[in-house]
Amino acid sequence: MFNKVLIANRGEIALRVLRACKALDLATVVVYSTADKDASYVALADEAYCIGPANSTKSYMNQAALLGVAKVSGAQAIHPGYGFLSENAGFAEKVMQAGLIFIGPSPENIRVMGDKIAARNAMLASNVPCVPGSKGALGSDESSLLTIAENIGFPVIIKASAGGGGRGMRIVHDPSELLSAVKLTQEEARKTFGNPEVYLEKFLQHPRHIEIQVVSDSHGNAIWLGSRDCSLQRRHQKVLEEAPAPNVDSELLARVGERCAQACMAIGYQGAGTFEFLYEDDEFYFIEMNTRIQVEHPVTEMTTGLDIVQLQIQIAQGEKLPLEQADVECKGHSLECRINAEDPDSFVPTPGKITGWEAPGGLGVRVDTHIYSGAVISPYYDSMVAKIITHGKDRDEAFAKMRLALRETHLSGILSNIPLHQTLLDDPSIRSSSVDIHYLEKLLSPSGDAKEATS
Repeated sequence: MFNKVLIANRGEIALRVLRACKALDLATVVVYSTADKDASYVALADEAYCIGPANSTKSYMNQAALLGVAKVSGAQAIHPGYGFLSENAGFAEKVMQAGLIFIGPSPENIRVMGDKIAARNAMLASNVPCVPGSKGALGSDESSLLTIAENIGFPVIIKASAGGGGRGMRIVHDPSELLSAVKLTQEEARKTFGNPEVYLEKFLQHPRHIEIQVVSDSHGNAIWLGSRDCSLQRRHQKVLEEAPAPNVDSELLARVGERCAQACMAIGYQGAGTFEFLYEDDEFYFIEMNTRIQVEHPVTEMTTGLDIVQLQIQIAQGEKLPLEQADVECKGHSLECRINAEDPDSFVPTPGKITGWEAPGGLGVRVDTHIYSGAVISPYYDSMVAKIITHGKDRDEAFAKMRLALRETHLSGILSNIPLHQTLLDDPSIRSSSVDIHYLEKLLSPSGDAKEATS
């Protein structure tokens, strides 16, 4: 058990974790860079420590500084939030070696699931459906590569084993391009991730991106908390998410969800996690597991009534899950719009001072943000400044509430992508939930040929 938590992150997730700790009557310690000294959560925390300059490598990624603050403050546990060090197995090990509790899975689990080849093999062993692909890392023999690719079927996609966020991937349509593409991706992976291993998968033409949220304790219990659809993406970055994923057979979803929970038990996973799938032609294909809280976790909280961050903390304290799978009930529908400080047309980040901020409200409306009128958005960090979440009895009501919420939202001093969200909410294809992961890119292309994205 512990009674003081160090929150090793910034922005809205730092405030989100702080609130969860307060609800559990835990003392909070936050860290901040010089750029975040006036952040709202700094004043709300029981203790706050400056750990360095704005550059995240010298502050939020500075492992020694974070562990030093934990020692000075007497914090017994560290919550990493998302991004930064949240999926860094080495940091999790150092936390444990310092006699502290890492609020997340074990370093071993982070390491296995962070390696896409190892993760794929672990999922295959647990009968979680995977995209057809190579059994391990690729070599450089052209004949062997062609045999593997032809067995999978062109087009194929080359992926870096240690990649993520859309980096370290290359699509190959023609056999003559395979060898050079593999060598190029291997070299890019070596330079970018320090690991040259790459593997092959079948490239699905028009898949949706569907996630399954899981939580698992240290007593051998694991449950899944429904699905999310995150298909609306730009440059592999999610823009709008919803729960549950629409137009998916409930029996099929239940079978896949149960296998995800069983996989957690098989590998001894502890904490919250997300299984990410591509979904095409009524089939699920595992692509990766995120071993942390997700940005889009609020839509699952709104539909299940569960506080996933509190569950993370309680599991880290050694508690059993307070409910079984039969107790999980997903009600209604929820949407999340990520509000970014960026030009709605060019998508160039627009850091600066917020001169006015009015958040929406009303039944079924939630806003997760750390901003306020007068806050300065730094150019050093991700451009997301808020998440607007709505919940309704069905998808139509959730959309209607989001339209109203966006009209009520006033953000001045900087540009934001609110106009883009307003356009998306009225898009006929999105309203009919018939879009794939390529739809938004096509919609925003110069030709605006969104129709091609779903053809």
